[in-house]
Parts: sequence; C-alpha cells; structure tokens
Amino acid sequence: MTISLNGKRGLVMGVANERSIAWGIAKACAEAGAELAFTYQGEAFGKRLEPLAASVGSDFMVDVDVTDDASLDAAFEALGARWDSLDFLVHAIAYSDKSELQGRFINTSRANFKNSLDISVYSFIEVARRAHPLMVEGGGTLLTLTYQGSNRVVPNYNVMGVAKAALESATRYLANDLGPEGIRVNAISPGPMKTLAGAAIGGARRTYKHTDMNAPLRANATLEAVGGTAVWLVSDAGSCTTGEVILVDGGYHVLGMPQYDNL
Repeated sequence: MTISLNGKRGLVMGVANERSIAWGIAKACAEAGAELAFTYQGEAFGKRLEPLAASVGSDFMVDVDVTDDASLDAAFEALGARWDSLDFLVHAIAYSDKSELQGRFINTSRANFKNSLDISVYSFIEVARRAHPLMVEGGGTLLTLTYQGSNRVVPNYNVMGVAKAALESATRYLANDLGPEGIRVNAISPGPMKTLAGAAIGGARRTYKHTDMNAPLRANATLEAVGGTAVWLVSDAGSCTTGEVILVDGGYHVLGMPQYDNL
C-alpha cells in the first residue's frame, strides 16, 4: 500500500542538517505529498536549513527559541496566518550540556537537569498547546523522538535518559488529553544513529557499532526507516494509533544480552 500525505500540512521542528532524524522524517513526508513548514534556532542552523527546506518546496522557516514563550507565540501566530489548519507536527528537539553526558549520573547538576527537561520535554507540551487550536477541526498528529535510554541504562546518556522517560510519559498524557478531539500523540524511538545530536553522546561510535553487530536485523535504524514510520503515523493509516512509543531499532530492544559471538 502506498501511503499518501497529499493535502496534509506539517510543521517540522529540529532539523540540524541533512543527517538529522527530523530531516529524514521531513523528506519522507514531502515525498509522500505533504506541504511542510520548518522551525530552527539561530542564524547558523537557519543557513543549514534553508537549502534543505527549498529542496522539498518549502519557503516557510521561522526562528524559534523553545524556552521563550514570546518566541513560540510569534512562531505559531505566523504559522496560523499562513495556514488555517495543521495536520501534523514533528518535535525533534532535545538538549543537555555535553560535559554532563559522560561520567557518573549522580553528578548531574541541578541547572543542567532543569535545562535538559525544559528543552527536551516541556517544549513538547508547549508546542502541543499551541498546535492544538490548528488541529481541533480535523484532528492531527503530534510526533516526538525518544530513545531506549528512557527505560534502560545506557552509558553516557545520563540525564537525557531521565528526560526521555519524562517525554514518553508526556506523550501518553497528551494522547489522553487530546484524543477526544481526534489528535494523536506518539513517539518514535530509533536506535543509535549518526546524527549531530548522537555525536554528543560519549562513546557514540562504539554504541553504534555494538547495536549494528547485535540487533536481530544486524543493522541500525536508517533515516528512511524512521521517515517511513513517521509517514505511517501521520497518515490516515495511523488513525487508531496514539500514546505509543514505536521502536525503530533493528529489533535491538528485544535482546537480553549481546549475540553469542559478541559476548
């Protein structure tokens, strides 16, 4: 079955470059027929995003700081002036101080804990609140990105594991809140990927190689696989799926230990 997103409009938040998971999702949605808008933070990311957005026919880009209510309000006001409705939103935003993504979790600072959860979790609630009025007529889909460090200990993931656990819980609560209005809320959980965000995790290359060698499919997730999952979730084919964390990790999450040859 070929899934079509013709006539659907989506906002993608968090494209850093062409290797971003958010870009894999945006590209797949555009290829399925969706019309897209983008947000970015800061001039440097805007310059990287501009040619990518143009390549999928989008001329709508807005600078947003998700820790600033006025910035979020302005962005969604601009989006509402451009479009009278929104079919889906992709939230691919997370941050933690790189220096604290190594060493012992017990040494997490209060300031970085608050900042990590504000940007990585609370921002999803903030954008959901603002996207909601644009979705109430015809329903819609909110998507975010998580990782299995939310429920299993992953070396050097530290406070981001706690943040992702909170994000997954927020996904379920938002799904329950917004479900009566036909708005679905889901999270996609890819395995380790070679992205700008992934590179900030200590030992990222070893983690990527370990998953590649041990996952049942003997492969890590690809941008195309994550993008295809997102297309299904935001399409009419995903109309009865909400409150879920969809794993796209080559099956790694089913393992109790590495493959025999890698013990």
